[in-house]
Amino acid sequence: MSQLREECGVFGVFSPQKQDVASLVYYGLFALQHRGQESCGIVVNDDGLFHDYKDTGLVQDVFTSDHLKLLEEGNMAVGHVRYGTTGSNERSNAQPIVVNHHKGRMALAHNGNLVNAYQIRQSLEEEGCIFHTTSDTEVISYVITKNRVKSSSIEEAVSLSMNTIDGAYSLVVMSPSKLIAVRDKRGYRPLCYGITDDETYIVASETCALDSVGAKFIREIEPGEIVVFTKDGVRSIKEHCKKEKPQICIFEYIYFARPDSVIDGISVHEARKRAGVCLALEHPTDADVVIGVPDSGLDAALGYSQQSGIPYGIGFIKNKYIARTFISPGQKSRENKVRIKLNVLSSTVKGKRVILVDDSIVRGTTSARIVKQLREAGATEVHVMSAAPPFIAPCYYGTDVDSKENLIACRYSISEIKEKIGADSLGYLNIDSLKNIICHKNATGFCKGCFTGEYATQIPEKTNKDRFEKKISEK
Repeated sequence: MSQLREECGVFGVFSPQKQDVASLVYYGLFALQHRGQESCGIVVNDDGLFHDYKDTGLVQDVFTSDHLKLLEEGNMAVGHVRYGTTGSNERSNAQPIVVNHHKGRMALAHNGNLVNAYQIRQSLEEEGCIFHTTSDTEVISYVITKNRVKSSSIEEAVSLSMNTIDGAYSLVVMSPSKLIAVRDKRGYRPLCYGITDDETYIVASETCALDSVGAKFIREIEPGEIVVFTKDGVRSIKEHCKKEKPQICIFEYIYFARPDSVIDGISVHEARKRAGVCLALEHPTDADVVIGVPDSGLDAALGYSQQSGIPYGIGFIKNKYIARTFISPGQKSRENKVRIKLNVLSSTVKGKRVILVDDSIVRGTTSARIVKQLREAGATEVHVMSAAPPFIAPCYYGTDVDSKENLIACRYSISEIKEKIGADSLGYLNIDSLKNIICHKNATGFCKGCFTGEYATQIPEKTNKDRFEKKISEK
């Protein structure tokens, strides 16, 4: 129920023998569905021949059993679930992207956002390149392809491309003979790999996707690292590692990732519980029950309850057949889905002082509606706690906050926000507590730009989601 839209999820398979790799990717994408619900796609490599299918919609709707059968068996595959932070929600923008060139072919899936995509695309167009999508992923594919035609290998082309592209990118790249996993130099978005009992290698955005196909976690891809999977084994290229300070997105722990995932050695579930502990210490409140907003507010609510001693209760029943509310384009659509997605369990809140814990407050509209629901169900007081600091700045690395326009904390004070959402009190996580919730080995090794306005990269020249569409319409 957060007010943010996610970015994307990537998944890759390298098997020592032919098998139904499409089904493996299907289950992996299903586990990553929370990371993107606009579109999805799978590309299978069958002895150098690529078979692909992609469309808008959820994984279970796009990939029927007939579609999976058409993808045939192979020894490699890549998959993607998308929420587009750049480019419109059209089938043409679905990933993975497949590119054919005179040295072969390539399939690419991308999670993140480039900060210099606009400039690179303009330069490529001036050279005669023709773009078929409006996503920055196609920009990456062009840069890699351009380097590939003058390189001796696909991994060399990827390495050269990392000198050009900047921003957030976790990539899974497939050639006719190799599967390659790439994480940007700062490591904004997560990427890991594991292995199954039959020695099939799996690459995924989150460890929960490894679990879904029975793969044992091996390790995270390091920031700046290129990992190459071939029939001869696994090889790591680290020439871009340790060139920049680590910048893992703090919001992966607060909201994006599934609670059963582990990112950079840190349990997402435990990180969220620690956020709740910090909230209880920073904002002690007299109340009768602590409840969380499903799903990503539940762990923080549990932490608040354990620290404060106030009983934890189930405050909402969630309709599990409704997709994540704020994945839906348009405010009216989001509002309609909120009404049918959550129902208050009145026996938990009636006649009680309630502490309501959510993962964040971005626009404030959902918080106001939920507070109203709780009061209508009989809550005598509603105290709202946000497991994130106030959002005061845009994100340029794969989260759909491209301007300050709709950020409630940019327009109102905390006391004013409290009045607008109808709460009896309002508490935000202190920004200094972010390092405590993840207990990172390098306390400065995460990106908190959306809470501070301070960034490790240049700020993009164009920041609106439809910047490439506007570029075309201006011609």
